[in-house]
Amino acid sequence: MTIRKIQKKDATYFLDMLLRLDRETKNMMFEPDERPKDVKKVEDMIVQYQQTHSLILIANTDNDIVGFLSAEKGCYNRIKHTAYIVVGILPEYQGKSIGTNFLNKLEEWARQSKITRLELTVRIDNKGAVHLYKKNGFVIEGVKRKSMIVDGKYVDEYYMARIL
Repeated sequence: MTIRKIQKKDATYFLDMLLRLDRETKNMMFEPDERPKDVKKVEDMIVQYQQTHSLILIANTDNDIVGFLSAEKGCYNRIKHTAYIVVGILPEYQGKSIGTNFLNKLEEWARQSKITRLELTVRIDNKGAVHLYKKNGFVIEGVKRKSMIVDGKYVDEYYMARIL
């Protein structure tokens, strides 16, 4: 298992993994077949993250990407010290320390990038992810009520953050 920064050449494999995540879990934003399937848009997003000094890490085994962490750095002066985090790991690879490894690399990047606040939202019922974040220093700052509709039912999310 390798964890590294994404490169533009990873776009096709990355999109394949995102589409698979959409099919295999209900913890991410997109429903199956809702995500655009345009590799060029994924390439452009990768380049944009690199240009704005944001971060996308991928976890891969051989040629397969099995998870990602994105950290979008605040672009305005008052929030340049913050980054909004999204983590997605294919279900069969969860519980194998990928999330912990992502968060360790995220912390290194954040300190080098003068980021002092990491923030995210996570479904309240996603016990594994909530445990991962708490174990790595994130605290619950609030509840985002009825933030999504999944299978016709409202789902709440936690606002979580870690101060470095």
